[in-house]
Parts: sequence; structure tokens; C-alpha cells
Amino acid sequence: MKNKSNYSKIIAGTMTWGSWGKGFATPQMTQMIQDCLALGITTFDHADIYGGYTNEAEFGKAFSQVSVSRDAVQLITKCGIQFDSEARSNRVKHYNYSKEYIMWSVERSLKSLQTDYIDLLLLHRPSPLMRPTEIAEAITKLKKEGKIIDFGVSNFTPSQIALIETEVPVAGNQVEFSLTANGAMYDGSLDDCIIGKRMAMSWSPLGTYFREQTEKTQRIKQALETMTEKYGASEDQLLLAWILHHPSEVFPVVGTATKSRLKDALAATGIEMELEDWFVLLEASMGNEVP
Repeated sequence: MKNKSNYSKIIAGTMTWGSWGKGFATPQMTQMIQDCLALGITTFDHADIYGGYTNEAEFGKAFSQVSVSRDAVQLITKCGIQFDSEARSNRVKHYNYSKEYIMWSVERSLKSLQTDYIDLLLLHRPSPLMRPTEIAEAITKLKKEGKIIDFGVSNFTPSQIALIETEVPVAGNQVEFSLTANGAMYDGSLDDCIIGKRMAMSWSPLGTYFREQTEKTQRIKQALETMTEKYGASEDQLLLAWILHHPSEVFPVVGTATKSRLKDALAATGIEMELEDWFVLLEASMGNEVP
């Protein structure tokens, strides 16, 4: 990766900005981008499929109305997932990582986002039919033409990354990682990011804490009660502080479309969680003490 420090520590996830969530019109999306930039959040996470293949174009239209130089922001997008939607007819959900498709998808994203280059292109999910040589040919050509700066993956295991790296370097991996879904700590995904000096990104960094009422979330809530006062922080800030404490130096992809919550997320980067508090929360998630 060119330089991980070029990316804002909190990444704005755009998945719910369009038809899959808030349904922002152009003025609202423009304001959302401006709010992010005003807070110092300069990195925006996309995928071609978001909004049924419509989000990128909606963001691009809004972004074109924001007075900011292109090199002051970082655009991440993903490709590879194919499913049936109004914008695209497919008989069955599948993955396409042919050289032609990757290049076509990038060209489409560039046009939709109204930009000349993508800072970080990710393969969205692994396919059993991936051919490393073919993927490498596409990535090498796109880099040479200046259409992408860095290349990474999303939801890949270490062995799948090793497969791709037989032909082309992988700069980052975006995986599910939160207190309620912390398998990435144990399946080698985050270890691999440290070993390979990759940018580790976490989607759904708050996990199911605010979405589900389960024994697990109740245990975590009880553990957080004393910590909110101790750290002078909210529950969501402490959940972010917990993943930020991991040595893989995770970049959370925060999906909120509310400026105040984005501001809170940024403040979480300044929380230094004590070692035993970190394990108190892990124990609450597990339902038993660590082995």
C-alpha cells in the first residue's frame, strides 16, 4: 500500500446513503459529504452493488458539487458481486473476476463516481473460480493506466489472499470485525494484515449491539455501564475503541449518516482502553473467561 496514513482513521461507509437506506437526494448527499470533510473524514467506502448498482452515480453527482480537490479525499470501491436488480439482469447471484469484467467494472465506477482514479479497489467477496493470473493482469493494467492506486480484497481468508499474492500484491482486507463478531481475531485474518502489512478495515464495527437483544448484547451492556462513566464515553464510542485497540490498527468503516454520530466515532480514536477493560468486554462477548 502506498501509505495507510493517507486514509482517514474513520472511513465513511456509504452503503445506506442511497436506496438501501436513507434515500438521500443529491442536496442531502452533498451535505453529508461536506459534513464528513468538515470533521476530517476524507475516506469514503463504496461498492458497485450498493443501492442496486446506483449509489456510486448518486455519490458522484453529489461529489461534483463539493468544492474540494480530488487528492484531498480517498475513494474505496469494490467489484465482483453480480445479482439480479433493476440496473442489471443476472439469472443467479455469482462472482465475476475475469480480466474483462474487473476492467469494465472499474471503468463504470470511475464514470459513476465522476473521478479519474480510485484510491483502493477491492474484490468484494472471494470466488471459488478466482484465477490469480487473470486478476493480476487486470490490476497491473489498471495501475499502469493510473485508474487505481492500490488493490485489496474484502472478506478474504489468509489462504485466499495468499492465492492472489502468487501473482499480485494485496494491500488491504476489509472484514467483519466487532465485539459481537470477533472471529477475524481468531481465523488469521487480522494476523495476516499485520504479517503482510496490509490495511485492515472493519465493516459493521458496532456489530449487532444496537440491532439485537440477546444474552450476548445484554452481557456487553452490563459490562459497558461502568465504563461509560470511567472513560466519559458513549457505548458506541467504547465499542469502536475496543476494535481500535487491536494491533492490526483497524480502520472502522462507519455506516452512520448522522453528523453527530460521525463526530462521536472520531472521538473514539482518542480513547486509550485499559488492557483489563478490553478483556472484560471480550469476556462479556464470549460469555466465559478467556481460555
